[in-house]
Amino acid sequence: MFRQPPIYQLVLPLILAFCLSWITFSNEKVFWYFYTFSVFFLMAAYFYFSKKEEDNNSIRLSLLGIMFGVIAYAGMFGAYLLMDMGPAYLTNSIDKFLSVYGPTAIWHYLLLLFIIAPGEEVFWRGLIQQQLKNYMQPKFAVILSSLLFGLSFIFTGFWIGILGGFFVGIIFGILYEWKRSITAIVLAHITLLILLFLVLPFT
Repeated sequence: MFRQPPIYQLVLPLILAFCLSWITFSNEKVFWYFYTFSVFFLMAAYFYFSKKEEDNNSIRLSLLGIMFGVIAYAGMFGAYLLMDMGPAYLTNSIDKFLSVYGPTAIWHYLLLLFIIAPGEEVFWRGLIQQQLKNYMQPKFAVILSSLLFGLSFIFTGFWIGILGGFFVGIIFGILYEWKRSITAIVLAHITLLILLFLVLPFT
């Protein structure tokens, strides 16, 4: 008979994630240090609480991950173009957010691509999404984990970022549910960040 894991294996990591998010976004001067350490804690939670599945990895899945990263970027770019046709404060809020929390130094980019992106994916998709499946259907687990991922940015006061996190979470959550590959979703996230900050930035 299937035995449901204790609820604390879902609740405690979520409390940890939101507490760390509050601390991280509370002081912009040390943001990159706290963000990195926060992600290390979330990765530790993944390894402690998660029933780790075999990572399906192949060149085909890697390419699929890159393709999903491009899809996520295209969706965000399309949304940006729509906002650009609306009130100026919409795009101005993006500029303001990036001026405070956006990467500006080489080490910021290295942390973002090789620590933060993988850490966020193993936590939100590898742990939270999978834990939620113990209490609901997979499609609802994808939606709720994506919403929680988006809400983890609530302490920035940047509501467009919350919507963006939700959208990206849906895209990457579908990929993980479909292929069960941490490698694929990490590559998708890295591809998105490279396009967003290095190749084709919006601003």
